[in-house]
Amino acid sequence: MRHTILCVDDEIDNLDALERLLRSKYSVLKAVSGLDALQVLDKNPGPISVIITDQRMPNMTGVQLLEQSIKTHPDSIRILLTGYTDIESIIEAVNSGQIYRYINKPWDPVDLTATVDRAVEKFSLLAELKQKNDELSKAFNELKTLDEAKNKFMILINHELKTPLTSILSFTDLLKETRLTEEQDICAKRIERGANRLRGLIDDVLLVVQGETGTLKTKITPFQCSDLQIQVSSDVSLLANQKGIKTILRWADKKIIADQILIQQVLNRLIHNAVKFARDNSQILVRTELTQPHRVKFSVYNQGAGVSSTVIDKIMKPFFMDEDVMRHSVGIGLGLSICQSILKAHSSKLAIANESEGVEVSFEIPCL
Repeated sequence: MRHTILCVDDEIDNLDALERLLRSKYSVLKAVSGLDALQVLDKNPGPISVIITDQRMPNMTGVQLLEQSIKTHPDSIRILLTGYTDIESIIEAVNSGQIYRYINKPWDPVDLTATVDRAVEKFSLLAELKQKNDELSKAFNELKTLDEAKNKFMILINHELKTPLTSILSFTDLLKETRLTEEQDICAKRIERGANRLRGLIDDVLLVVQGETGTLKTKITPFQCSDLQIQVSSDVSLLANQKGIKTILRWADKKIIADQILIQQVLNRLIHNAVKFARDNSQILVRTELTQPHRVKFSVYNQGAGVSSTVIDKIMKPFFMDEDVMRHSVGIGLGLSICQSILKAHSSKLAIANESEGVEVSFEIPCL
């Protein structure tokens, strides 16, 4: 692309000299005054790479012209020519006219052409950068729209799945009240177990979506740490018994400010993870400690192998599973994501640290 240069000077000889100097590489437009230059700019709304103007001209100075040109051609690179060592004009040009460089008259042809070449190169780079930023902004808006659509879709699907699921569970309950054969009873229990598992998965996904969209409802009230009820599922209790794992609770005598039911859910899920990865015949320590005058740290510690930083990044993301899906791994990798969503609603987040002979997962909550 051949770049366009606008040269402005009230002396015709200077204009002709600038044109002869630049026309071999660039398309040159000329104007004999500031007003004439503004008309040229109006007639050429397309990109003008460089504007070169004399400072001392009748009716409108070069600085005034450059300042006016910003309105119609904000991306043009501006060069000021001056035959006077007028520092005030130069300062004014830098501040209001946004000049790239000023050149004293009489100019050195080599220096002037090199300056124009660099100015054109800068114009090209800025234009490319602007294009990339526009593309990036467009892609970001598309991604944001897609993310919003995804969240709305997930909420809609969860709602639509719950409706038939409720019917399945209701009719299963009615079926169990009738006289069933042994085989029919086994089938009814399997249907109920599968439906309950599906309901749990739907609730988990909905919780993550609500946490990410800021629509998770919380009931923030003060309560004692000791009021928290740790109730892991029967599957987790069975696994803990099989591995010989004991859970020890150490609550601080503090009143925290949070949604008690949601914090209980976080702790139950963290204990589930701890049991899963703890060594056999070890202990899981759940405790609270005061870290600041009005902050309580909750931590769940299990003895076992440490976690690498790359794995920590992965397990914080939804749907990560460290087990082989083809081997029928249980769950869909939402455990820690759900905890993060709940804690996000409490202006908190999880922290995972490798401690001596084990791993500690913790978070902080305000207290009285």
